[in-house]
Order: sequence, then C-alpha cells, then structure tokens
Amino acid sequence: MLESIVERIKTLPPLPKSFHEINSICSDENGTIEKLAKVIEKDPMLVANLLKVANSPLYSFRKEIKSVLQAVSLFGMSTTRSLTTDISVKKLLSVDIEPYGVSPEDFARVSSMQSALMREWYAKVDRTKLDTLFLASLLQESGKMLIADEIVKNDETSQFKFEISSSINIAQVEKSYVGTTTGEITSKIFEHWGFDELMVQAIKFSDNYTLADEHIKPYAFALQVVKTAAPLNSPLSERSVTIALNLLEKEEMNQSHFAVAVEKIIETF
Repeated sequence: MLESIVERIKTLPPLPKSFHEINSICSDENGTIEKLAKVIEKDPMLVANLLKVANSPLYSFRKEIKSVLQAVSLFGMSTTRSLTTDISVKKLLSVDIEPYGVSPEDFARVSSMQSALMREWYAKVDRTKLDTLFLASLLQESGKMLIADEIVKNDETSQFKFEISSSINIAQVEKSYVGTTTGEITSKIFEHWGFDELMVQAIKFSDNYTLADEHIKPYAFALQVVKTAAPLNSPLSERSVTIALNLLEKEEMNQSHFAVAVEKIIETF
C-alpha cells in the first residue's frame, strides 16, 4: 500500500498560483500587508475561508472581521501565510476521511486545535521556532487524507475505524494497515511541493521524534506532543493530555506551560 500512496503523491497537482504569490510577498522585505491582501482577494476560496477562521472563537477578535485587509492586519503576515497555506493544501487533498471516524469539519477542527495549542504553548517556550511549528502543526495531519483514501480503496474502512476509535497510538494502527504513518506521508507530500526542509523533516519524525537528527528533534518532539494531546479520536481528553504531559516529563521539559495552554484551548473550543 505504501507504494500506491507514494505514486499518488507524485501525481498531485501543483499548489495554486496564489500560494506562490503569498509566499513571495511574505519573504520579501518590501512585502506589505496591503500587497498580501490584494493577492488573497483574487481567490474567492481563500477569502471565504480566511474570514471564516478570523471570525471563529479561536481568535476571539473583538468585532466581526469583514474584509481581507482587516483579517491580514490582525493576523500579521506570518500567520496569514500559514493559514492560507493550510487552506490551499486541504483543498487539493480533499477526500473522504471517514476511516478515521470523523467528518471533514471535525478533521479541520482538530488541525486548528493542534495549531492553537502549539501557538499558546511555544510562545512561552521558544518564539524563534514558533513560525515553523505553527504551520507544521496546522498541516501535520494532512497525510491522513491519502491514508484514508487507501483504506477505502481496500475496503478496510470498518475494521480500521474500529481500531482507530480506541487506540492510544494512531500511528501504530496506520503502520499496521498501510506500512507507514501520517507523519511520513505528510512529509513526502510537502517534499513533493518543495516546502522548507526543516518543516518537512520535523513532520517526518513527528510520530517518533527520537529518530530525528539533533537539530530537528525539538521541532519533531513539539509536533508529537500536540498531536498526542489532540489526536483525532480523543482531542484534549484527560487521557490524551496525560500522555502528552508524560512525554514532557520524559524529556524534562516544563509541564506547567503546556498545561496552562491546554486549559486555554479547551475553553476556546
């Protein structure tokens, strides 16, 4: 099955022109919020989804956000780039996620939950890593869309869904069915699209951070912690959060910053 998924990745269409224009503006020292807003306004799908996110409880802005310029001004260029990248990627990979026992809306909600948790937590840990980790946490579950498609093709949806529903290690279940994990598949997708190598490697090892190179390990570990705390089958449950806290204890990292971040995200969602 792994070979089938890898071949599928090779045939994925390129990301839209707007994606490249947004990245170009955000990477340009002369790039401005106004230029960024104008590019986004050319794509109705980006506009609708960005405004939907801006008006969600996740960001709790004081008034309704009605324009792209207003949204970009409040988010800032880095967060806007991350959010529009997530929107573009999920549109291209959109498939039936039923084998994981969730709706597309639930899947998007968990991705948002993971990224929000990362933002709250890592702002107190290491802000220099936050831009990379925020985008990676938004996107790290993307490979599940291709794994789900493969499960459906092989008529294994019922059994896979049953095992996922009660598992404390989703990656282990994935490996037993398709020979690989979401982290590995997601990294291959973003390698295919030419994403930043640091992010690609961090996602690749997000199911087993101990195998990563030393400079990648902190990023992979952070991604593993948030996906452990907010897995698709039990996001921010007492059990999931406890397992995540145990990971932090194992690495002798501050648990209180993470616990406070979890409480804030639970209140938001």
